[in-house]
Parts: sequence; C-alpha cells; structure tokens
Amino acid sequence: MKILIHPSYFPSIATFAAIVQHEVIWEVHDNFQKQTYRNRCYISTDKGKHMLNIPIKHVGGNEGRQKYIDVSTENSYNWKKEHWRTLETAYRTSPFFEFYEDDIRPIYEGNEDSLYNLNLKTIEAIADCVGIKIPTAKTETYQIEPTTYFDARFLVEAKKEKDWNIEPYTQVFEERHGFIPNLSILDLLFNEGTNTLSYLKNLSLGFTND
Repeated sequence: MKILIHPSYFPSIATFAAIVQHEVIWEVHDNFQKQTYRNRCYISTDKGKHMLNIPIKHVGGNEGRQKYIDVSTENSYNWKKEHWRTLETAYRTSPFFEFYEDDIRPIYEGNEDSLYNLNLKTIEAIADCVGIKIPTAKTETYQIEPTTYFDARFLVEAKKEKDWNIEPYTQVFEERHGFIPNLSILDLLFNEGTNTLSYLKNLSLGFTND
C-alpha cells in the first residue's frame, strides 16, 4: 500500500513502522504547523518522557504561512549540541548506544538548516542502521484528500496522537517510570538494536487499507 507521510524529526516508532511496512510518498507541499513532530521528538530520560524541540525561524509580517519545505532551523544557540548531550546522558547505559552513536552523531555535527532536509537525514540515518533504503518519492502538488494513496499525514500530529498498541520492550528507565510507548525511533534503536527492524515489521498499525 502507498501511504503519504510528513518527514519528521527522528520519527516516532509508529511512524517508522509505517515507513518500513509500506511504500512511502513524502508530503512536500503542505504548510508548516506548530506543535507537531515536524520539529520535535520524545525520548526517555531519568526524569521521564522528555521533548527534544528544534527551534525554527518564524516568518512574520505580511509573509504569512510558510511551506514546511521552506522552514529553516534557528541556530542562534547550539541546539544540536544540546540535543546530542541529552541523548548521550539518556542512553549511554542502553545496550546499543555505543554501537550506533557514530551513525547518529553526524546529524548533530552537520550544517543543514533546512528543517525538511534535516528530518529526511534523520530518517536516512536510522534506515542505514536497520538496513533499509529510504523512500525518495515526493508529492508534486498538495491534495486535501489524496485519491491514489492512504493519507497517513496524521502521524505528524503530536497533540492528537492515536493510542497505538505499542508492544513493550525494555527501556533504560523503565523501573523508574514504567514503559513509555511510541517514543522516538532512537529509543527503540538504542534499546533493541539489531532487533529493531523485526520489531517494526511486526508492529500492528491498523491502517484502514492494511
């Protein structure tokens, strides 16, 4: 089944399962919206569920809305260094952090300031880690109701997230906070490592056309 998805920042487990299980077309022509996974992801730290948020440059005045593909990250402070330090602190004791850190760290050392392209790079990095190829197909126009593929753009919504039936796996701080479902794919990768792809393939998403 072909599905339409927004590239998001180190996507949620449910989103990455959709990428693994289906033929993906990336949405290019939508407007940027706040409070979505476009510029945030969630990980587990010693304090519980924690948001990593990418600051963006806001367009004001008469320019109005921005297309997602035109949004730039705000680099007046080194958020990349902050995000990487947070990941190191949260996952350095996980079983597979050291195994994958050299694959993930370059994301935070690069100069990419396009949010859209940065997100695609995070997806590509994970795809390389689990041994799959990143989808390359993109939309040519914006469609409110796509007719040729399943609309999975709702996966980017952080505030109206579906209650996914995420199969529990061992997390670093599980004894302290319990299992936290559908975090960033990084949480699954650092904890499950070489089992990540199998886990994603077997996750039931319950899409209408599945």
